[in-house]
Amino acid sequence: MMMTTTTEESAALQPYFDFDVPRNLTVTVGQTGFLHCRVERLGDKDVAWIRKRDIHILTTGASTYTSDQRFQVIHPEGSVNWTLQIKYPQVRDTGVYECQINTEPKMSLSYQLNVIELRARILGPADIFVKSDSEITMTCVIQQGPHELGTIFWYKGSTLIEPMAQENELHSSENRRITVETDWTEVLTSRLKIKRVVQSDTGNYTCVPTMAKSASVYAHVISARNNATYFTDSLHTKSTRSWLYVQGDTLFAVKSGKIETITQAHTKEYEILLSL
Repeated sequence: MMMTTTTEESAALQPYFDFDVPRNLTVTVGQTGFLHCRVERLGDKDVAWIRKRDIHILTTGASTYTSDQRFQVIHPEGSVNWTLQIKYPQVRDTGVYECQINTEPKMSLSYQLNVIELRARILGPADIFVKSDSEITMTCVIQQGPHELGTIFWYKGSTLIEPMAQENELHSSENRRITVETDWTEVLTSRLKIKRVVQSDTGNYTCVPTMAKSASVYAHVISARNNATYFTDSLHTKSTRSWLYVQGDTLFAVKSGKIETITQAHTKEYEILLSL
């Protein structure tokens, strides 16, 4: 005797998606992303991941069908999870991805992947001028991403700044000449403080966040013993010949033969930050 299957019975035997999974994922550049697709009662069907913008088949079953090795599917044996892993994602990877089942007609579930690039910035101008034996603070900030960013590292040139390694461990933090303070709030902030600056502190300083583009600033230490320091357009001044002249706690600029007192009103023109 022939057995017939009703439409309702056929539907009951069909695979189906578990909709109780996040389908809008935001990651930062370089941070591995995971798109989770759960398929119940798959039977003899296959699951594929498709990139919608170019209708490119990335994976089918456990096999990868792209030369881009950043993409692969994670499927533990016997599991209902078919997770698309994207290593080292870039902004160009932003878009819609589909988890498909090769039923007739095909069943699919769409996922949105957002890849954002975070950039650090150091407050103030690109060149900082500070008188020797005074104090300088460089502040690096970055907007928090969708996940914990970790921390920020500071470099002078290519050398990592390690405050504890530069000071006698018996000294209290108040007495240390170089300190780094990092605050984790809605904005990740790191402050590099150098007390009693000396000529050797002159150089390029870079803050390097865990998951963001770095930022740099150049610190120029003006010797209190010298009455003038010469600089040119390479330091972003608008004149071809300028001098910085220190007298007491006042900084003067000799520009085209004219003496100007440098105040906060002049910082935009000279692009310098005073720390006198």
